[in-house]
Amino acid sequence: MKSENSRWPCPACGAAMTYNPAASQLVCGHCGHTETLEAPPEADRRQAMVEHPLLPALNGRLPGAAMEEVQISKCPGCGADLELEGLVSATTCPFCATPVMPGGPPQRLIRPQAVVPFRIPERDARERMAKWLGSLWFAPNGLTQFARKGRLLTGIYVPFWTFDSDTQSRYSGMRGDAYYVTETVTVMVDGKPQRQQRQVRKIRWSRASGRVERFFDDVLVIGSNSLPREHTEALAPWDLGGLEPFRKDYLSGFQAEAYGVQLDEGHGRARGIMSDQIAMDVRRDIGGDEQRIERVDTDWSDETFKHILLPVWTAAYKYNGKSYRYVVNGQTGKVKGERPWSVWKILFAVLLGLLFFGLVAVVSEGRF
Repeated sequence: MKSENSRWPCPACGAAMTYNPAASQLVCGHCGHTETLEAPPEADRRQAMVEHPLLPALNGRLPGAAMEEVQISKCPGCGADLELEGLVSATTCPFCATPVMPGGPPQRLIRPQAVVPFRIPERDARERMAKWLGSLWFAPNGLTQFARKGRLLTGIYVPFWTFDSDTQSRYSGMRGDAYYVTETVTVMVDGKPQRQQRQVRKIRWSRASGRVERFFDDVLVIGSNSLPREHTEALAPWDLGGLEPFRKDYLSGFQAEAYGVQLDEGHGRARGIMSDQIAMDVRRDIGGDEQRIERVDTDWSDETFKHILLPVWTAAYKYNGKSYRYVVNGQTGKVKGERPWSVWKILFAVLLGLLFFGLVAVVSEGRF
């Protein structure tokens, strides 16, 4: 992860410039100088969107231009792979607030091809997070104070993989068509047996086989181990139409995490996502009211991938020695997070409830 100490010097005064999502400009916080980021040539944009062939990459045969060497430090708290460029002292992990020491071993990683720049400014993201935190029931007072203080969020570019594949799947299974029969049963009514008729649903099964085809485009898999997967999945959808060719200017004032999920592992997860969709296609192709899938054989072809960075605002809050993380989609503003519970507030609410129902019982019995 590139540290905030990484500098994009201002040409006017030499101070560090940061990327302003609201204006799509580099801004100097010292003298106010701004630089507009010019749109890349169309040829560069098209090249950045071209996927790498998957098989050579899995076999370690990517061209040198697609690789880079980075120095990685692993967070002992959440396992985030951080590239602490230029730091000589400990810093705090933006994901879990655990101290991290720089100086990890260099690693050769796949270079990011494209990035979705931040679109939601930090102030807007902070307001959205504070509103979400304020809506939580039975939250500890410290969490409410955390939201009111308006502490700054950390902007991080999180690594993702995208995978493409053409698929052709042959299947065999069973198709179930529902029908109803009338049955006579004996039931007890007021203590006496009575004969009644009822409709009973049954399934008529028949053999089914066939073939389905689907092209998968940009199946998204997170390349980070530092955030719970349910958090990042909840931030979806992402508009990948907003991808721009990777340039370090977008990282100015932000951080960028190195991927911890390797390409082969990410590919395995993508295959799982695709297989789930193929199973849905098979059920739809079988038809009927119910389906049983016995076998699916899929031919995977034209498999490609991209390594991209997506924008996430993060904050971490510690309560009773445990870290709780909050994330905001830096493109759409969607919020997701973990939350602690105040045991005392819950107990107080339970006692109030018991007191209320006790009073109701007393009044209803005419003793009050």
